[in-house]
Amino acid sequence: MTTLRLITPDDSAAVALLLQESREHLAPWEPVRPEQFFSEEGQRAEIGASLESLRQGSRVPFVILDDDGAVAGRLNINNIVRGAFESGSLGYWVAAGRTGRGLAGRAVAEAVEHAFTELGLHRLEAGTLLHNAASQRVLGKNGFTEFGMAPRYLKIQGRWQDHRLFQRLNED
Repeated sequence: MTTLRLITPDDSAAVALLLQESREHLAPWEPVRPEQFFSEEGQRAEIGASLESLRQGSRVPFVILDDDGAVAGRLNINNIVRGAFESGSLGYWVAAGRTGRGLAGRAVAEAVEHAFTELGLHRLEAGTLLHNAASQRVLGKNGFTEFGMAPRYLKIQGRWQDHRLFQRLNED
């Protein structure tokens, strides 16, 4: 069963609803967002920007689907750089109440396959907050290895926070 599919503007209502329902659950791992971000209109704008980035070749935006085919989260391959680097970075979330079912693990596995076979990337990286053990387990189970720590890497919850850095190399 496929866990990922490309996002479409028609997903804006479902994604907005998940974000609203999961706001407290996701808050420890996310940047502070304006109120508009959580609305259907805000998500329509976010999805539009993601699809423009897809057309430009710098991002591949997906929705994560549960076993019933309903939208359960998001996954992006971001910051795609070509040339000598051939790399991208992975970001994902699963809605509250949908965690612990293996969705994130399956989604990351499909994203790795897409990155290496469809996009021809050499490297995929991901960063987690130091205390995000669940995401670190998902990455480890998908062959990512830790390669460093980035001090004050991303502004999460309104403050610059350290992140563990992981990567997976294409063994082509």
